[in-house]
Amino acid sequence: MTPEELAILTGYSRQTINKWVRKENWTTSKKPGVQGGKARLIHIDERVQDFINSAKRAYDRQGTYTVNDSSLEGLLVNSVKQMSDAEQQKLSALIVREGIAGVLMRLNIRDNE
Repeated sequence: MTPEELAILTGYSRQTINKWVRKENWTTSKKPGVQGGKARLIHIDERVQDFINSAKRAYDRQGTYTVNDSSLEGLLVNSVKQMSDAEQQKLSALIVREGIAGVLMRLNIRDNE
């Protein structure tokens, strides 16, 4: 399966799928007939199948909405989708622990008015 096909199936971006391929060391092979050697096929083994199943469950539970990708909401949603589960958990814990005011202060963008 190509990263694009897996992205469509799971609701993630192609870039996120390629990040998972590298991070999880999934088995890939060159896609026949594509020049340059960058196009890859992902071998669907048990680890990839587990990822597909969990991603599809999460994707199926999502509400249907349209977000302008250049809006702040769209940027935040797309950014969080590209984070690993561990990164998402850490960000969530930070927000719960410090609140949005604490997060904004850490980012040095908090208005002190």
